[in-house]
Amino acid sequence: MIDLKNTNIILTGATGGIGNSILEKLITSGANVLATGTNEDKLKLIKEKYENVITEKFDISNHSEIESFVNKANDTLGGRIDVLINNAGITRDNLSIRMKDEEWKKVIDINLTSTFLLSKYAIKKMLKNKFGRIVNITSIVAHSGNLGQSNYSASKAGIIGMSKSLAIEYAKKNITINCVSPGFIVSEMTENLPDKVKEYLTSRIPMARLGNGEDVSNCAAFLSSDSSSYVTGETIHVNGGMYMAWQRKKIILLTKE
Repeated sequence: MIDLKNTNIILTGATGGIGNSILEKLITSGANVLATGTNEDKLKLIKEKYENVITEKFDISNHSEIESFVNKANDTLGGRIDVLINNAGITRDNLSIRMKDEEWKKVIDINLTSTFLLSKYAIKKMLKNKFGRIVNITSIVAHSGNLGQSNYSASKAGIIGMSKSLAIEYAKKNITINCVSPGFIVSEMTENLPDKVKEYLTSRIPMARLGNGEDVSNCAAFLSSDSSSYVTGETIHVNGGMYMAWQRKKIILLTKE
């Protein structure tokens, strides 16, 4: 069992499906969590369920406020940020020739730029404490691409490249930066999909099932813990073998050319 007792963690996007699963795992592992989101009602529900969790409504798209948010969070957590989990993100899907400039910019700004800025200011605090863990939640589409998601795929691929660079910069400072890359995860959205669409999705997954929030949260907790102290600059794929299968298919196609 992962032990996160007395570990101070900032979790963004805590009100979403994956975020909620990560939050539950962190709490049951003994962590002290400051959970953020933009949905005030859902934040209230989190507070009711986990009274020891600190909740704060914060929109990570407000780039000019990120530094002050991190400073305040650091004070709230007793002057020590041990772990930052960047989970918040959005989609604005559209085919590339139809994609509006704002749809591109919004996704890049929130998913990539906000993640960089949160990491940047958290690292400044971690350097003072000579310890830190950053876990960035990305996506399988960062590696494979996806129809109508050029903006989302670019933002998530950017996070992976950024994480590798940060990992190199701060490895000697006892700060690790890693990614978790989920595939298709059960959510409110997937539950409402037609059965034929679900069958198609599962047919592309070697394990023949969609993932669940716990599959992702287990990896996030591991990368937040001392058990991963010698792991940095890595991406853990949580997709039931889907990415592996996609790579194999690509190799087969190339050999046929």
